[in-house]
Amino acid sequence: MKRKLRVGVIFGGRSGEHEVSLSSAESVINALDKTKYEIIPIGIAKDGRWIASENPLEALKAGDCEGGALVALLGDPTQKALMRLEPEETSPGAYRAVKLSELDVVFPVLHGPYGEDGTVQGLLELAGIPYVGAGVLASAVGMDKAVMKAVFRAHGLPVVEHIVVKRKRWESDPESVMDEAEQALGYPCFVKPANLGSSVGISKARDREELRRALELAARYDRKMLVERAVNAREIECSVLGNDDPIASVPGEVIPHREFYDYIAKYVPGESDLVIPAPISEETAELVRELAVRAFLAVDCAGMARVDFFLDRDTGQLYVNELNTIPGFTATSMYPKMWEASGIPYPELLDRLIELALERYEDKLRCETSYTPEEG
Repeated sequence: MKRKLRVGVIFGGRSGEHEVSLSSAESVINALDKTKYEIIPIGIAKDGRWIASENPLEALKAGDCEGGALVALLGDPTQKALMRLEPEETSPGAYRAVKLSELDVVFPVLHGPYGEDGTVQGLLELAGIPYVGAGVLASAVGMDKAVMKAVFRAHGLPVVEHIVVKRKRWESDPESVMDEAEQALGYPCFVKPANLGSSVGISKARDREELRRALELAARYDRKMLVERAVNAREIECSVLGNDDPIASVPGEVIPHREFYDYIAKYVPGESDLVIPAPISEETAELVRELAVRAFLAVDCAGMARVDFFLDRDTGQLYVNELNTIPGFTATSMYPKMWEASGIPYPELLDRLIELALERYEDKLRCETSYTPEEG
């Protein structure tokens, strides 16, 4: 009898989106087909410790990581396993690595820095373990809103006017930063940390004092901030699935009950309405799908992404806002719900993502890693 595929599900992490990750992981673990997969839950605490216990998900929810086994992945492709770190009795403070479980594929359900930004993906590349989702490059570009928008512009994708501000410049010369933002963008405008998701640290500024407070807030979360012209826009989203030949779902619309789609609007029940399919013309829906695939290919993404758009209420212009390489993954999150509306139910979507991860890994194995010059 063929053994089950061992799937390591990694969740938690060292970012402001830790709790969001736990909710996404719980949905993924519950929905994975237990007749096909042996699930290995791997939690990352807020301090960066990796733990595996009987239920690391509940341990992280409770903030109690002391009872779980410390584990690690080694950047050694001959192992391809989760290693348990056991204290060396003869050498206080030292650990030895003991193989705990081999992994056939990893499903990172991590949001934000130290998980969605290419860091964990780089470790998995070194370890030689297939993994769901974008590679190192696309993950890093997808995390950095400033670089992402530069790539989109280079590929002819429409983005909202913005400027990028480094924290060091802001702290040394705040008045000139605000002068530049006022001249380039005017009011109202939005200020965002460049490398964070879930609307953490985002503010709307209507005047200079609000701009000052917004930049101070964003600078708490990142060394680089984005200041962007505010658009009177509808929030349209689209899911993408695939590797080299991706497909796009039916678009959906998010209708926040707050002034904009902030953290509370995203995660507090009843603060937003999700409408799938989005009530837009078929022509606009087709353009959304086309631009979503183009954005996916522009950053060389793989597996999955949710692409978010602004549809200007005044002009009808469609702007690509951002691409999320590990979107929210609860059963009620937009990414899986848009695929469900497109004919792919949640469990089948997880199967496809794992298949895409293995497909991409096999394709990578075709690349030669040594070179011998021909004589002649």
